[in-house]
Amino acid sequence: MQYVHLMSQPAKSPRTSTRSDAPESAAGTRAAAQRLKMRRELAAAAMELFATKGYEATTVDEIAATAGVARRTFFRHFRSKEEAIFPDHDDTLVRAEAVLNAAPPHEHPLDTVCRGIKEVMRMYAASPAVSVERYRLTREVPTLREREIASVARYERLFTRYLLGHFDERDHTDGNDDPLLAEVAASAVVTAHNHVLRRWLRAGGEGDVEGQLDHAFAIVRDTFGTGIGAGRAMGRAPLPAAATARATGDVLVTVARTDAPLEEVMRTIQRALKDA
Repeated sequence: MQYVHLMSQPAKSPRTSTRSDAPESAAGTRAAAQRLKMRRELAAAAMELFATKGYEATTVDEIAATAGVARRTFFRHFRSKEEAIFPDHDDTLVRAEAVLNAAPPHEHPLDTVCRGIKEVMRMYAASPAVSVERYRLTREVPTLREREIASVARYERLFTRYLLGHFDERDHTDGNDDPLLAEVAASAVVTAHNHVLRRWLRAGGEGDVEGQLDHAFAIVRDTFGTGIGAGRAMGRAPLPAAATARATGDVLVTVARTDAPLEEVMRTIQRALKDA
């Protein structure tokens, strides 16, 4: 498949605000904040009851009463009690998608995906104690574990669509592995994130989780970053990589496009020095 050089669609220009727009926008922001606050309060009530009474013995009415709201209020925010302990996934998915939509044109799409999934990690890291307790509950209750798996699948679908969107889907030339690599790379990013997240949660939410995540992403980039979009279709010359390097004796020669991201150039140099 042909690699699309415009690696991301520019973010839509915001409509110029008028006097009548400002109050409406502010009201929308307040409503979203109040909605998230209520979802978190319901989630805290659910987790408290699950921990003390057990998941099976806890009812929606009890969760609503503990949170100080009516049953109908609970169902305005969640469809079931197992959904109640994941209050932030919807909003985090929106933020991750916003990262993808606002990606600069020169950025490698795999780097963009890595930045996007960091929004998920930040959601967990914002409340370590809550995240650790939620992890314990999902290990003990199969229904909650299934709900968590379904939430993770939404992120993977988002990132897979994004990576596949950078290739000409009408190009079905034999020997082109780009669609396969795009899907595998998206899965690898999610798997790397989940591996680091589980390790951090098992450690009680202690440690530099973002640094560990960057290390895991570097491995994914080194494995898949130079392959995606390299133009391996048979009978077609490969597109130039972001940067190439060749070591001869004590001299290292590096060639890079002027729009290549600095981190990609540095990774290329590091690989060349390692192989020299």
